[in-house]
Amino acid sequence: MDSIPDLTGRTAVVTGANSGLGLVTATELAHHGAHVILAVRNTAAGRDAAGRISAPVEVRALDLADLDSVRTFADRLTADHPTIDLLINNAGTVLLGPRHTSADGHELHLATNMLGHFALTGLLLDNLTKAPAARVVSLSSITHRNAHLDFGDLMFENRYRASTAYGRSKLATTVFGVELDRRLRAAGSPVISVLAHPGLTRTNLTPRAWQHRGRIGRLIARLGLLVTQPVEQGALPQLRAATRPGLTGGTFLGPAGLGETRGPVTDARLSRDAADPAIGRRLWAVAEQLTGVTYPV
Repeated sequence: MDSIPDLTGRTAVVTGANSGLGLVTATELAHHGAHVILAVRNTAAGRDAAGRISAPVEVRALDLADLDSVRTFADRLTADHPTIDLLINNAGTVLLGPRHTSADGHELHLATNMLGHFALTGLLLDNLTKAPAARVVSLSSITHRNAHLDFGDLMFENRYRASTAYGRSKLATTVFGVELDRRLRAAGSPVISVLAHPGLTRTNLTPRAWQHRGRIGRLIARLGLLVTQPVEQGALPQLRAATRPGLTGGTFLGPAGLGETRGPVTDARLSRDAADPAIGRRLWAVAEQLTGVTYPV
């Protein structure tokens, strides 16, 4: 983590910062001088996390699966922090079992992992534009490579499979980060959009997803410990994406080893769908319609 520059005077927002990748990311940013806002659904867990960071941070309530919560968070944050230097769209959910929907009626993986972050980024874009060199970091996943968006059934109302829904939500997140870069470049914005993925990393998402499956689920969760890397290693790509000097918009970082599942940070590979401008434009239009948030770029 010594390669992170001094961030004194910078303001950073990290979604899902109370555990896993988000907590490691928030901790490192705070320890390098940034003023970090922990944007969390569970504020009690957020306060507990803040107590373990050993640096001044803020805890604010944000439920990405509730667009009213996203708007409230953005309004209150803007009142207190009109300039934001870093927005790290880290929060995510993975649920096995039956289909769930958000407060707005959207399939929960898509709502949390992509639509909530799309709305949040759009609502905070003016704050980011006021910073001299702001960045938006979108957290992708290697699962995006085998996913394809079904625009006829984005909400998975037909033939729902949780693992497929998660992969599609991460593809949507990746498409969003790439399309945001295109639009920021075209507008001549000082803000850049970059992406990262953690490979296979030991967080609390997978064990939580399997816990309702009983003994078999617990066994699978334990086996996962053998093939995943520590969360401190998995957080490095998004930390590099957020802080490495000289990065250009559209940069995508991930682990270098074993099919980008683990190891030191390197340039990662986008799937063909993620890099397709036509898919980017189409998803953007749908996201604006579903969230009611439009961008000035």
